[in-house]
Amino acid sequence: MQQIVYFFQKFKYFLFFILLEFIALSFTFNNLNFHKSKFVNSANNITGGVFNTIANSSEYLNLKSENLLLSEENTQLKNLIEKNISVRFDIDSTVIDSSLYHQKYIYTQAKIINNNYSKVFNFLTIDKGENQNITKEMAVINSLGIIGITENTSSNYTRVQSILNKNSRINARIKGNTSYFGTLKWDSKDYNTVQLHDIPRQAPLKIGDTIETGGKSTIFPEGIPIGTISKINSGNTADNKVDVKLFNDMSNLGYVKVIKNLHKEEILSLENNRNE
Repeated sequence: MQQIVYFFQKFKYFLFFILLEFIALSFTFNNLNFHKSKFVNSANNITGGVFNTIANSSEYLNLKSENLLLSEENTQLKNLIEKNISVRFDIDSTVIDSSLYHQKYIYTQAKIINNNYSKVFNFLTIDKGENQNITKEMAVINSLGIIGITENTSSNYTRVQSILNKNSRINARIKGNTSYFGTLKWDSKDYNTVQLHDIPRQAPLKIGDTIETGGKSTIFPEGIPIGTISKINSGNTADNKVDVKLFNDMSNLGYVKVIKNLHKEEILSLENNRNE
């Protein structure tokens, strides 16, 4: 208690000055609207800036969970579209036959936990496997385009053969009002560029044309984006190869979707049946 009394006695003039200063400022801000508004605006700017910084920091820290949530919702929407896309209308009776659901594909979300892109034979690893109904020869894509094809599975993980693999062969076509298609391969030179081979000579090709999956296999659905033509080889050779710049940055991949073709076994059984 004595120390408190001593403190006030020692600094009484300074404390008295602070009190008078506070009273003067109070009269100024309460009676003059201009000064009051300036003070309030300054205080709001300061607190607003602090809150904005905190909000931005929080938003940045939550990006991972937000991206995961968006990816999960996108996967669910794709599955809903697949379930409802083939519902048929009976024109005569104007009644929807609810039993006519012909879902062809199921999408499963996964995350890439290992990615190679600088080798000749590149593979990726995803965090889903047999326990999540992932099997061999299933398409792997993301929102920008194709990634690869599942090659080997364990209970909870799957190895994916990247499109940046010299053994990769994917049916692809020129997007638009043409039916010209070829085989997508990789020459192992540039991880941003793959090559489309065996395009017919009469196919109209130009720089910037979009290349997409052709749907001629049981793995990739048709119309999945791949990239754009960046170079056309001079001369009309039998190979007629073009360079395709990928939409995906294969060195920076995160969440993907694995596509299961529900009609695959039926199609393969029919194609492998040689009996007349």
